[in-house]
Formats: sequence, C-alpha cells, structure tokens
Amino acid sequence: MKAEITKAPVAETQILIRKPVAEVFEAFINPDLTTHFWFTKSSGRLEVGHEITWHWEMYGVSTLVLVKAIEPNKRLVIEWDGYSGRTTVEWRFSAREDATTFVVITESGWAGSGDELIKYVAESTQGFTWTLAGAKAFLEHGIKLNLIADVMPDAHVEGWGQVCQTDIPTTMPPRL
Repeated sequence: MKAEITKAPVAETQILIRKPVAEVFEAFINPDLTTHFWFTKSSGRLEVGHEITWHWEMYGVSTLVLVKAIEPNKRLVIEWDGYSGRTTVEWRFSAREDATTFVVITESGWAGSGDELIKYVAESTQGFTWTLAGAKAFLEHGIKLNLIADVMPDAHVEGWGQVCQTDIPTTMPPRL
C-alpha cells in the first residue's frame, strides 16, 4: 500500500499551565527561566530580529535561533535548524479567565520523503510535549524534572550528569 502526503505536515502539541500568561510567556523568552526545563544555555533573551544560540550541553548540540515575531503574552515565532534544514516554530499563548494559560506549539517547514516527514513530525511533537510538561512542572510547582536530559540518557556527553545534578533548584525562582 502506498500512502501519499497531500498537505505539508505540522507538528503540534499543547497544554494548560496554571499560571498567568505573563509568567508563562516570560518563561519562554527569558533563558534564565527556560534553562530550567528545556535547553541548558542560551546566548541571550529572545528579541525580534536577533539571532540567539541555544545549547543542550548534555548532548553537545546547539542551534541558531532567529526570532521572527514576538507579540507579548500572545505569540512567539522563531526559525531554527530543524531535522532537514531551517523550520518555523510558533508558540501561541491564550490567557484564560481563571488566570491560567493555554499554550500551543507548532513546528513546520521540513523537506524530505513522506517517511522522513512523518518521522520529523513525530519527533518534534514528542520533544515539544516534553518541553511543555517540564515548563508546567517548573512554573506550577518549582520542580525541575530534567525531562529533556532523561529522554536519551545514553547520548549524554561524558561528565555532564555529574555537573547538572548540582544545578537543580530547590525553590521556585522569584515571582516575575
């Protein structure tokens, strides 16, 4: 059986975070917060038109991020190195009446065969799901789950595990 892809694939995941939209949005543009649940190091805060480098030191990898759009507390769009070249990632933040925030993340723009595209969508969806789960735990409860590091523990660079264990916060960072 031969299946055909008729539309460009888009990875999408979402979650409700029980914090006000300003706090959740800040956590994704401020690396002092983001490093508690996603990447381990950043060359700077996200600002439109700026290029930033994000590092996942446990894996010895990094990516160049170009910030395309920021609508405070509503939307964030970047371009980065996806699996098959540059792709677009968009975060949408919806403030809810009960002072919670619904976050939706999408990634699109891959090139490749049908099988490759399905793999890219699956891996992207999984990665951003772990990221959102980590953000939820950190923002709601002050817990650093290390989900991104624990997805592939056998792929860590030598010595990373000993270093990161001393970096686990015991309390939530100051209120934004």
